[in-house]
Amino acid sequence: MSAVVLSVYNVANFPSSGAQFWVYMQYAQGLRHLGCDVYWLEQLRPSSDAEEEARLCATLLERMKRFGLERKTLLYAADPGAVDGVRFIACTERHARAVLRRADLLLNFHYAIDARLLGWARRTALVDIDPGLLQQWMSTGQLTVARHDRYLTTGDTVGTPAARFPHCGLPWTRIRPPVCLDLWPVAYAPDAGAFTTVSTWSSASWLTLTTNGHTTVHDNAKRSAFLEYVDLPRQVVRPLELALHLLDRDPAGQARRRQAEQDAADRAHLERHGWRVRDSREVAGSPDAYRSYVQTSRGEFSCARPSSVAFRNAWVSNRSVCYLASGKPIVVQDTGPSTYLPEGEGIFRFSSVPQAAAALDAIESDYQRQCDAARALAETHFDARRVIERALNATLGRAPVPLATA
Repeated sequence: MSAVVLSVYNVANFPSSGAQFWVYMQYAQGLRHLGCDVYWLEQLRPSSDAEEEARLCATLLERMKRFGLERKTLLYAADPGAVDGVRFIACTERHARAVLRRADLLLNFHYAIDARLLGWARRTALVDIDPGLLQQWMSTGQLTVARHDRYLTTGDTVGTPAARFPHCGLPWTRIRPPVCLDLWPVAYAPDAGAFTTVSTWSSASWLTLTTNGHTTVHDNAKRSAFLEYVDLPRQVVRPLELALHLLDRDPAGQARRRQAEQDAADRAHLERHGWRVRDSREVAGSPDAYRSYVQTSRGEFSCARPSSVAFRNAWVSNRSVCYLASGKPIVVQDTGPSTYLPEGEGIFRFSSVPQAAAALDAIESDYQRQCDAARALAETHFDARRVIERALNATLGRAPVPLATA
């Protein structure tokens, strides 16, 4: 049995996001399905409030218990006065060090993990779930990534001539975002009303590009992407609904209050144009609530971050594969031609309002067939067992598992 440690990012500190939890739990459960002994390693952001730290830890550990990982969770916080700069919570440093040293592999999703902690592991692999952005951050010095033994990416064009971003001189192995098909069963509901998605909105996200010596800064938030399609609900039959994390709850601090005012204005603007807007913390704020929200939807409609469109990374989101596994067709913004996904069979890509409207109409014209096609795509291309077996083979030096192409 292989022992694998997952080094994840921003789950414990973001307990109101069921989506963030599922990004990494798909990998954890996929590994367990393959017979691996799995540990969850995560950095808790420092807090001066001991009660808040205890609440965050308790919430995560309770969720881990439901997935069989309550005794396999290694939480730590940065602490300059501690051994190797980290203080472990709810376990000892000795135990954590022993786990990392005996594990066959550390799969690292935390790009900026402390290199000293990374050094405890016998073998490491970086997993890129922000294709294009990660390479841009690395190549421009915005992010320093420690050396790893292997490099995995969910970007279909990373390291190929089709990419509009550097590969940083690294040998990338391309994998696909996994979904555990048993945990995301088909949920066919012909009377489901709205096409939905769950998304951040206006978090500080900027993309710095330098072309011919000229540097420009671009807004890379989902807000700017969705507002280009603000008129779409008036052109389609089915409702379109966004579950968004908005700062509209009277937050502390002048900057956050300004952002909350902007978010409230954006929400009103969306609703005037026919969008339904829900609070993601209320409808998808836990793992179960998030899964229920996806599985009671008619399908997904979503825009991509501007960086994915600009970089042409042929990105498929971790969220979209949950819709597909649930038998929900998806309509998503075009981020570049895929080498393996069909067009118009469970998945539609758009680059304009007319294209998006036509895709939603096409799904309505034969809904059950499109639902069946969505599940078939998940089974063929995103089954966690096959995706993660390929990742393990690439990182542990085993014979490669070919990617499905049809």
